[in-house]
Amino acid sequence: MFQRTYTWMCSKVNSKYASLALGILFYLEAICFLPTDPMLIFYCIEKREYSLWFATIATIGSVFGGITSYMIGFFLWYQLGYQIIHNWLVNKMISADSFVFLCSQYKKYEYWAILVAGFTPIPYKAATLTAGFCKLSFIPFVLCSAIARGTRFFLIAIIMKKWGHHMKKTIDRYLHWVVIAILSAIILFLICWFYW
Repeated sequence: MFQRTYTWMCSKVNSKYASLALGILFYLEAICFLPTDPMLIFYCIEKREYSLWFATIATIGSVFGGITSYMIGFFLWYQLGYQIIHNWLVNKMISADSFVFLCSQYKKYEYWAILVAGFTPIPYKAATLTAGFCKLSFIPFVLCSAIARGTRFFLIAIIMKKWGHHMKKTIDRYLHWVVIAILSAIILFLICWFYW
């Protein structure tokens, strides 16, 4: 089953819509929780010569998704803010207390918060939504997002371009174990995220 899925994904990386699909995926990642870094890694491993292109697409998609999330926080907060922050699904992604804490940190650290959230595993969507709510200046917000997300994705792309062929051999040889490790990491992250 894993081998069939892996083969199917390989065929999608080589389709003419691969870049569009990657861009949409990273756009959505900035709005709602999707673990997208493994997809960027997979794309870069399969087509190492396009690694920097894929990082560019991921950065653009993520920044535009961040802008959308910022706009939701900025324009819709007073109309829908209470419903958004007290929605059960949203509370699973970011609690009301976390949201208030992030806002206070923004007022203290401003753009460093965007740089840190954009580069680290801290949920980028929480940072962008809160940035809009806290009314951070738009242009510096976009620049900080582009710097942080670009640094993260280009770092992944450069590593995959240089050493991706070794990883591909490992994946081809130990696909089942690689899938189990990735799924375990995602499940562990989700458990920590929702219940910690």
